[in-house]
Formats: sequence, C-alpha cells, structure tokens
Amino acid sequence: MKKLLWAVVVIFVAFWAVWIGVFYYKNLRGIGPAVRAPKEDIAELIDNPPTPSLTLREGENRTGMPLKLPPGFSIEIFAKDLPGARVMVPDSFGGFLVSQTSEGNVSEIMGDQESGRAVDFGTYLSGLRKPHGMVVDPKDQEHFFIAEEDKISEFYVATMEGPGFSKIVDLPSGGNHTTRTLGFGPDGRLYVSIGSSCNVCNENDPRRAAIYVVDIENKKLIPYATGLRNSVFFTWSYVDGRMWATEMGRDLLGDDLPPDEINIVEGPSADSGQNPPDFGWPICYGKNIHDSVFDKNVYVRDPCADKVPSYIDLPAHSAPLGLAFIPKDAGWPKEYEGDLLVAYHGSWNRTKPTGYKVVRIKLDAQGNYEGMEDFISGWLQDDGTALGRPVDILVQSGGVMYISDDKAGVIYRVTYSPLTHNISQSMRIESPAFGQNERIPKKYTCDGEDVNPPLTIADVPEGTKSLALIHDDPDATDGTWVHWTVWNITPDTRALEEGKVPQGAMEGTQSWGRTGYGGPCPPSGAHRYFFKLYALDATLDLPASTDAQGLTSAMEGHILAQAELIGLYERQ
Repeated sequence: MKKLLWAVVVIFVAFWAVWIGVFYYKNLRGIGPAVRAPKEDIAELIDNPPTPSLTLREGENRTGMPLKLPPGFSIEIFAKDLPGARVMVPDSFGGFLVSQTSEGNVSEIMGDQESGRAVDFGTYLSGLRKPHGMVVDPKDQEHFFIAEEDKISEFYVATMEGPGFSKIVDLPSGGNHTTRTLGFGPDGRLYVSIGSSCNVCNENDPRRAAIYVVDIENKKLIPYATGLRNSVFFTWSYVDGRMWATEMGRDLLGDDLPPDEINIVEGPSADSGQNPPDFGWPICYGKNIHDSVFDKNVYVRDPCADKVPSYIDLPAHSAPLGLAFIPKDAGWPKEYEGDLLVAYHGSWNRTKPTGYKVVRIKLDAQGNYEGMEDFISGWLQDDGTALGRPVDILVQSGGVMYISDDKAGVIYRVTYSPLTHNISQSMRIESPAFGQNERIPKKYTCDGEDVNPPLTIADVPEGTKSLALIHDDPDATDGTWVHWTVWNITPDTRALEEGKVPQGAMEGTQSWGRTGYGGPCPPSGAHRYFFKLYALDATLDLPASTDAQGLTSAMEGHILAQAELIGLYERQ
C-alpha cells in the first residue's frame, strides 16, 4: 500500500513538474529582464557617467547606461534613488511629485531651474496603497488628486489644509492590475483608468477594464469607455482634443498575439445619456479580431463587428505605458512636431524579450499614423537583463522631456540642441582666457564684470558670407538658457575683443529678455557654457529683438560649418 501511495505521489509531482516546465518554456523564458538584476550595478553606472562629448552627432548620453538616441538629443539623470518611480506631476518650483507605487509613497523632488538637476527630494506622502496617478486641478495649482489602488483622494500640496486629504470615490481593488491613472481633459472633467482583475475573464465588477469620468461634486463614476483590458496611461491630442490611450493586450497567446494597442477613445459627452464605446476585451483585440481561444461561443454574426478597433497595433507584449505628444514649441526638429512618444515598459510573457525603450509614433498634421521608430533604446541587454524600464513621459514647453523608470529608480532628462550635429572639425573658436572644458574666469560672469571673454576664430571655410555666435547653457532645467547671440559678423573677423562686439555685427536678446551679453550665473553646481560659432553662406536681415530661436530658424539651410568652445563655471 505504501509503495502504491508513493507511486501516486511521484506521478503527481512529476506531472506538475512537467506542466510547470512546459508552461515556463512556452510563456516565461523571456521574463528575465523584468525580474532579474543586471550584471552591472545600476547605481554605480549612473554615478559614473561618461565624459560628455563635445558634439551631439550621434546623440549624447550622460547617464552611464548604454542608451542610444537620435542626433542632436542628449539624455542625463535628473533624479535618482527613487525605487518604483511611476507618474510625474510638475510643480511650480521646477520639480515634481512622483508616485512610487511599489513603495507606497509619493516623493517631492525640488529641481534647480538653472542646472537642470534635482537638488533635493524627500517623501511627501507615505503609507499609501499602491499610489499611482496624480494630477493637478487646472483651476487651482495647489489642489491635487491622487489615485490609490482602492480610491481617489484630493489634497493640497502646499499646506495640506483646506479640505485636507479626503476621499472622493472608491475604486475596485485586488486582482492583476492595480494601477489607477488620472487626467484632466480639455473639457475640464477628471478621468480615471481602471484595469482588469485578470489576464482574460468576464468581469463581475463593471468598473473594471474601463475608463471613467470622475464626478467630483457628486462623488461618483460615470462610464466613458469599456472593453479596455489595461489602459494604464492616456493623454489628449492638441490637434483635435481626442483622448489617446495605450492598451496592454492579454498574455498566453504566444510571442506575437495579441498586439498591444494605441486607441483613440471618444466616449459620450457629459450628460448625453449615450452608452460608452466598447473596445472589445475580453472577446476581441486589435482590429476587431475575435479571441476564440478564450471565447468558445458560436455566433451567427461576428461578435467583434460592433466593437471599436485599435487605432495603432503595437508589437505584442511591449507593455506600452506613458505617452506624450511633442508640442509645437518644443524647439525640436520640425518633423517631430505633433508626433507621439510612447514608453515600452517591456515584456515578460515572450520567449524573446521586446520593449524596454521609448518609441516615436510618426503622425501627419491631422494625426494620421505614418510609421514608428525607436527614439531611445539600450535598456535591454544582450544577456537577458534590463538596466531600466521606462514608465511615464512628460514633454514640457521649451522641449525638455522627462522619463520615469521604476526599475532603475530614476528620472531621466532629455533635451535637444539644434544644429549641433553639423559641427565642423576644421573651423575653430578658442579663447585666450580659458581652454576647452576649463573654468571661465570670474571676470566674464555675473560675479565679476559681466563682459564677454575674448574669442579667436580660425579656419573659416571659403564661401562664408557672415558668422553668427550663440552662447548658451544647456544645463538649465527649463531648457537651454541663452546668454548671448551675435550675427552678421564679417567672415574675415579673427577675434572678438573682450567686452566688445565686432563693428557691423548685430546682437539679439538673451533669456533674460535683454539685448547683449549676460555672463554665466548658475545658482548651484557646475554648468557647461557653449560658445557656438556658425559660418553662413548669407547675411541675415533680422531685427535686434531676435532671440536664439529666431536666429536658429534664420540660419537653417545656410550653415557651412560650426565650431564650439565649452567653458565651465561654478559659483563659489
């Protein structure tokens, strides 16, 4: 009898061991990047970034990670030591509130307007239940809303007084998907996304797998869209005001099914009484494809025919999260204007991992899909690990972009420097007062006489009709800070004297709104100050009020060569 019992136990254990092995082989071979620590110490990598290059010909990476990005763009660590960093909400002080979902915290990061880096941060709220979405009231910049797994609450960021920290509405909790994201739409209404409780199932709670309008005054949820398995992030197009949402497809259908999605969500207008649109989950996915693996029912007509199809199908298991439209005033290349950036958090249910990057979705002027390409990649390693997993994306006016990363526990800062990828290796600009990457003498800063340093020019190419100079600081929080612009310098000029502008040249306005030179004046830390010289095949007819952006636009198509001198300055 004992032998029979042992035989049954062995067969039972063997059966489940084989089942687990097969399941792992079919579904979990690619889970490594999502759960395993990389060989490299992430903290050590970001604490020892490479020396910044003098050009952005291939994109400049100052993170210490092997990241790649397009020419002219640079990426650096804005803030670190933020495990589980997810949603970012900018404040009025150059910093952020950041939800750390896995930690149960919200941290407050103080940013430095000049250096472009976090100078201080600490825990602002703690003991929360998987906090995720946060949003500021567009009518009151001190009034915030936060979504935990089981509720939406409001609070006042400055004083925590007034109405205080109070619950508005309950949300369903538990299950597979516990992040809740908030956003105010162009219509002034507050929206919340609520994921499904399962991979694929028929939900008992209608609040699941949907996006709702939050009726703040009456403290209730109004259905806006259903059949959305897990639309963790959403935003609105400034072209037509419609909501765009990322959507994670179900798992366990193989490497390439179903597609993840980007959906355009057009729910019923306020008080219209219309039924919300149904995007098909759990029985449909993508372009209204029936999930016959889950749904075994037999239909007379296609059960997906009346569902809303995806707008853009993405590679399966990419796990799209944050998305942001590139604004017109970003100062990025013209072809980027209006395009969509999407963060791929990265796969786990795929034999060969995918995702772990930020992609650019190319759109035409009307928002029609034209294609996609990688924008930032390199987090996914060849050894089956990942150095990071991008989550939220925020592109601010002026073109500064922030990306949160809940695996590396950091926030990245991305900027664009126009024209720098055209740098000539022949033309030169130097200064007898300081060398390349050396400290700028105090005399030429706001702490001294605040006059421009002497500069020398050599090897101007033939055919040059005029020279232009832009002196700026790319390390400022809100984008590059311009200190001096000069144009129509005669091509035979070989020196700019200390405190003087060459005869016949024009000066424009700098970021302080004044005409003329404004010396380095960083509030804290060492900044890099670029003196960028351009050889042009034309003279420029520009008014004295022209700023650096206007000068840059006027130079497009006329640049023969460019040279740079970089000086450093840190106030004592």
